[in-house]
Amino acid sequence: MKTKDEHEEGKPVVVIGAGPAGLAAAYELAKKNIPVFVLEQDRQIGGLAKTVEYKGYRFDIGGHRFFTRIETVAKLWKDMLGDDFLTRPRMSRILYKGKYFHYPLKPMNVLRNVGLVTSLSVLFSYLWIKLFPIRPEISISDWVSNRFGRRLFHMFFKTYTEKVWGMPCDTISAQWAAQRIKGLSLYTAFMSIFSPKRNQDDGKIRTLISEFHYPRLGPGMMWEAFEKRIESLGGVVSCSTEISGVLHKDGAVYAVRGKQKGRELFMATSHIISTMPLRHMIHALDPPPPPEVIEAADRLRYRDFLTVVVLVDVPDLFSDNWLYIHDESVKVGRIQNFKNWSPEMVPDASKTCLGLEYFCFEGDDLWSMENDKIIELAKEEIARIGLVSPEKIIDGLVVKVPKAYPIYDNGVDDSVATVRGYLNRFKNLQQIGRNGMHKYNNMDHSMLAGILAARNFFSESYDLWSINAEDEYHE
Repeated sequence: MKTKDEHEEGKPVVVIGAGPAGLAAAYELAKKNIPVFVLEQDRQIGGLAKTVEYKGYRFDIGGHRFFTRIETVAKLWKDMLGDDFLTRPRMSRILYKGKYFHYPLKPMNVLRNVGLVTSLSVLFSYLWIKLFPIRPEISISDWVSNRFGRRLFHMFFKTYTEKVWGMPCDTISAQWAAQRIKGLSLYTAFMSIFSPKRNQDDGKIRTLISEFHYPRLGPGMMWEAFEKRIESLGGVVSCSTEISGVLHKDGAVYAVRGKQKGRELFMATSHIISTMPLRHMIHALDPPPPPEVIEAADRLRYRDFLTVVVLVDVPDLFSDNWLYIHDESVKVGRIQNFKNWSPEMVPDASKTCLGLEYFCFEGDDLWSMENDKIIELAKEEIARIGLVSPEKIIDGLVVKVPKAYPIYDNGVDDSVATVRGYLNRFKNLQQIGRNGMHKYNNMDHSMLAGILAARNFFSESYDLWSINAEDEYHE
């Protein structure tokens, strides 16, 4: 790791990626007068947490709550936006067999919706698994069943999870569930009814929180504030810049090459902090790594994502921030109601802006479908589940996001360990962020990794891979 004193004069730190992690790292460096260049492949900063604007309507790619117990990150958010950082109520439900169930699950709500007989079967299933738990926990079906019972797993987790990942639950690593919904079980959901103040006050389990922060004009407002701060301190944020090569020699990276707005780019660097997907980083290294490292990187898989945004000529449709759609007859997995995130996301109060989220693989039938047909599919599906009549939808837009989620399939740990072991030999290269670590981080953890990666530049020794290993507030 190069230190400030060893920083090569005239050679900037290159940060690859202008998402939350990359921007946090760049801002931390710029504050210390370190020359920094942020190189972003997209035309817009923010990564998966960006805000897109269409005819004055603003929408989020996936819905990004700002909630954290990390004081450094919380202070940074507030400092960036001040009064534009709103406190918003959280409400989300599951649409299952035509009925709405609160999520997190509330036992009394489940009882009313499914009836006494089914509720008793749910209770029996839960008690049975407590007596005879699945050991070892290998898949997400094992992990969830051990905490909710097999009956609730099949009712409220299986369909949605398989929509998200495009594979059977018994092939998805239990590590994903342990990281994303750690601390939540039927017992904790039941106890939250009797002690809701605990969940509101300390945010012990992220899934149970009742409110969160959100920028007045969407998450993009936060990243625009970061960009302005970085540039005011002498840093540079450059979009439409694709990195094709990371050059290295004697255990150190020394330059990047690629294209910047269509022109050839070659930039010498003293240090690289990268959010580039691990697989891409391995293929970008020049000279290339050994075959076994490339093979391990190629085993890392990603789930892609598209949002169909529809403008609806109705002022109010439902009170939730988002709905989970547990219905096998439709492909849509989740529906965002952006007006309920912030009223100012929708410029016309007589309209509603919804985001129908579809999970897919780049190049599959859905991803390859023409946008007009995707919008028609969304209109048909939203009508089928009884939310909106097609004639009320006045416009639509499709936004596609490749490599939205790193996949936790069997063998992922070994593959990441092989890649990580090879990258550790470079004294001035650090990987951060969700794709940069192939780790399903929340936004606050990604930003903390960026901050600590920048501090490592000043001879500190933070283990970035240990971030969020123990925290119990994922969803």
